[in-house]
Amino acid sequence: MRAIEITQPGPPDVLQLCDRPMPDLKPGEIMIRVHAAGVNRPDVVQRTGHYPVPPGASDLPGLEVAGEIVSGDLTGSPFKVGDMVCALVQGGGYAEYCAAPVAQCLPIPRGLSAIEAASLPETTFTVWSNVFDRVKLRAGETFLVQGGTSGIGVTAIQIAAAFGHRVFATAGTEEKRRTCEALGAERGINYRTEDFAEVVKQATGGKGVDVILDMVGGDYVAREINCLADDGRLAVIALLGGMKAQLDLGQLLRRRLTVTGSTLRPRSIEFKAAIVANLREHVWPLLESGKIKPVIYRTFPLEQAAQAHTLMESSQHVGKIMLQVL
Repeated sequence: MRAIEITQPGPPDVLQLCDRPMPDLKPGEIMIRVHAAGVNRPDVVQRTGHYPVPPGASDLPGLEVAGEIVSGDLTGSPFKVGDMVCALVQGGGYAEYCAAPVAQCLPIPRGLSAIEAASLPETTFTVWSNVFDRVKLRAGETFLVQGGTSGIGVTAIQIAAAFGHRVFATAGTEEKRRTCEALGAERGINYRTEDFAEVVKQATGGKGVDVILDMVGGDYVAREINCLADDGRLAVIALLGGMKAQLDLGQLLRRRLTVTGSTLRPRSIEFKAAIVANLREHVWPLLESGKIKPVIYRTFPLEQAAQAHTLMESSQHVGKIMLQVL
């Protein structure tokens, strides 16, 4: 099969088209003939040598795919050979065929293309796991997402807004700020010209927000603590701004704040299967009704994966960057 491999750690041009053997299937896995794959920030970090591949996972990049089931262990699943599915995988998505745990597969939502469906797993799994399972955004609570026009950001805004939450989102340009509002944010915040903590405090009458989803870390954390409401929760899922932060522990104690973090890739199949059930019940109906929509910025053919990574690193995109495989 054709695939894109990381020839050595380095810049985007280390991504090269190659021929690889078909993946070996383990019990509980299916073979997907990949029609499309998503490009995500962890792929870039893996390419640069800073995101080790979990034991037993493919060394090929790619954490989400959509395509046709061609073989595998379908025991106990609702799927059959020939079904079109999208899947979260531990690696191997940049290829014509990809092995996926059947428990981590979802049907392609009615009305969506394979490209649109392949844009869903990494973002929807991450948002649900962190925002609704880990820090438990509850009815009537307010929500701030950093990086509102990233793949994670556009998903978090839409899901939280569809559930009726007041949503705030940061972005780096006026155009992106307006895009956040078009997607459902009550207020987009240009972090280059505005202080997000001040904007949030003003918009909430001084209370602050109940939940923050942070992909930045670094010096954002201290400012996020200042704009959390009492009993507020901060979920950190990436460290684009640095690995170290200062915490005012006095505020954590006095105001009963929670700071937590997680990464999805190493978690067990059972953990991810529980997310599948929640997405199927709560999010897939919103996709099929059109209340939330995939946001695709640009699609590249598989052999142009390097160009896709160059675009990802430029941060010019809004939403998802995709690879067309079939």
